[in-house]
Amino acid sequence: MKPLFGYIFLALGISFGIISNSLAKISEGFTKLTPSVLCILFMCITMFSIAKAMHALPVGFAYATYSGLTVTGVVLFAVLKFNQIPNLYGIIGIILIIIGVVMVNYLGSLK
Repeated sequence: MKPLFGYIFLALGISFGIISNSLAKISEGFTKLTPSVLCILFMCITMFSIAKAMHALPVGFAYATYSGLTVTGVVLFAVLKFNQIPNLYGIIGIILIIIGVVMVNYLGSLK
């Protein structure tokens, strides 16, 4: 598989990861049927996409990018949807996650 497809699958995995984790909150502990079913479905799509991305990209690069950007995306969703503003330490933590993703992608030797 060409690396371009790996990046496409990685982007899909990140997008569906943000959606599925956000639906986990909306499902209220899997007590609401529709968000619960969609959460499980989108998590399956997420794992499929990440597995396909790892077929074309280095595992460390793919998983570090997926996890860091998914966490950041879920925090942004929480800020926008639920007005859950992180405190100073939370903001510093998110910034460090983003810095870590950038370092893995540009400075790490995961080839």
